Amino acid sequence: MITRGFETRAVRMEPMLLLTLLAPPDDVDRIMAAVIKIAPLVMGKYDCNAYQSGAGIEWYRPLEGAAAGPETEVRKRPGTVELCFELSPEQPLVDEVIEAIFQTHSYQEPVIRIQNILASRSKGLDDRDNPNRWWNTTGDWKKRASSTAESGSR
Repeated sequence: MITRGFETRAVRMEPMLLLTLLAPPDDVDRIMAAVIKIAPLVMGKYDCNAYQSGAGIEWYRPLEGAAAGPETEVRKRPGTVELCFELSPEQPLVDEVIEAIFQTHSYQEPVIRIQNILASRSKGLDDRDNPNRWWNTTGDWKKRASSTAESGSR
């Protein structure tokens, strides 16, 4: 596996950490607000970059000492999402982000995972004429969504 960064003509692959956590959807905005105060999650000319998956089912069983008390049946919590974002691999930053997640998460044992990755960063080449870019095809998804909503409300 490639473990050091490298470059192509248009892209730099940089060592980063991928932080992934599971959470109920109601926790996500609160967690992200705390994370972004510490690490703006910058990617090129964008910040606040993260990904939230669709809802899934989380399985667990509370044992002795759990806030819910011990249970014999396995719980299946519907609606749990996976949230992930990239962080610079600086230990003080990672420590602070992990602590913020723990303090803002509703779980007694938040599920947090960290992986070493190589993440792409554009070199910012002039590609305004690239026929595959969103601005040369269908345009901005957000503008399309708002114009569809406006036309549907008439």
